[in-house]
Amino acid sequence: MEITAAKGKFYLLPSPLSESPAEKVLPAYIPEVIRDLRYFIVEEIRTARRFLKKVNPEIKLNETQFLVYNEHSGTSDLSQYMEPLAAGNDVGLLSEAGLPCIADPGSAIVNLAHSSGYTVIPLTGPSSIFLALMASGFPGQNFAFHGYLPVNRNERSKKIREMERAASALDQVQIFIETPYRNMQVFEALLATCRAETRICIAAGLTGASEKIMQKSVREWKEMLPDIHRKPVVFLLFH
Repeated sequence: MEITAAKGKFYLLPSPLSESPAEKVLPAYIPEVIRDLRYFIVEEIRTARRFLKKVNPEIKLNETQFLVYNEHSGTSDLSQYMEPLAAGNDVGLLSEAGLPCIADPGSAIVNLAHSSGYTVIPLTGPSSIFLALMASGFPGQNFAFHGYLPVNRNERSKKIREMERAASALDQVQIFIETPYRNMQVFEALLATCRAETRICIAAGLTGASEKIMQKSVREWKEMLPDIHRKPVVFLLFH
């Protein structure tokens, strides 16, 4: 897709991580930006409409256009997402939770916006990864984010051993996430695989009313298993 005149701006919009009021976790200027947008690229229309209505009660949703892009969308033809920008409209890319493109789909569209000559504007908001790292007590100068660990038990244990070696050899904090209903399986795998002195931080329900951040050694965790079943959790591993 070749564009000769880049007019619209592409805003990367943050959203809350929990049910906490948006004004408690989002900068005050975010509603101002959203107020002027009529085109949004979203993961799920229903939740996007609900969020936008909370942030801007006066928004006219019947005059707002949504394009869906999520983990099930292909990357073979993304030109449709550039059409509002090509027509001179500003567009917002909205994540389901947190920051767009950080453990979140959308990077392919942002890449296309860059290559097509549009201005990409990232806006400040909550990131579960960085909030967890800040609160972990682990050094933030060197870290790696691995996304989700393998579902297969043997492959998962192998990955955990690799992360533990990297944490020690590189002095590097290892960060990953998991589908909430598999939290305890992953945590038990950590306890079964890692050395007793390896330290694990669990950041659960960040920014929400039930937020809990705990850091202990594997030896200490074995004496007190956390209640993290079906809760959004960020795991951090260090030596």
